[in-house]
Amino acid sequence: EVKRMFSAPFSFKGRIRRLEYFLSLLIFWFSLYLLFLISDELRLYDDWYSLFLIPSFWFIASQGARRCHDYTVSGWMQLIIFYNPFALIFARGNIGDNEYGSNPKGLNYN
Repeated sequence: EVKRMFSAPFSFKGRIRRLEYFLSLLIFWFSLYLLFLISDELRLYDDWYSLFLIPSFWFIASQGARRCHDYTVSGWMQLIIFYNPFALIFARGNIGDNEYGSNPKGLNYN
């Protein structure tokens, strides 16, 4: 069973594919870019600015954790340099089900 992309983007549970993680990074960086433009234009600083940053960082942390789950490792591993975004984008996940859920591509050993 193939899962739909971005079905639960703020959840830390489950696994995601490389494409979904790559698109998540693009969305994250584009949202930060827009936030910097808007905050500079409207002179938003300090508290207001950080209120807009929290959902963006929650989104990318949850997507990174779910991508780590595809390797059968904890989401905390994304804080280690080896699991940088490039490794999470280009390395293949484990085939079959693991403790974090079923394979997002629907692939099994059979």
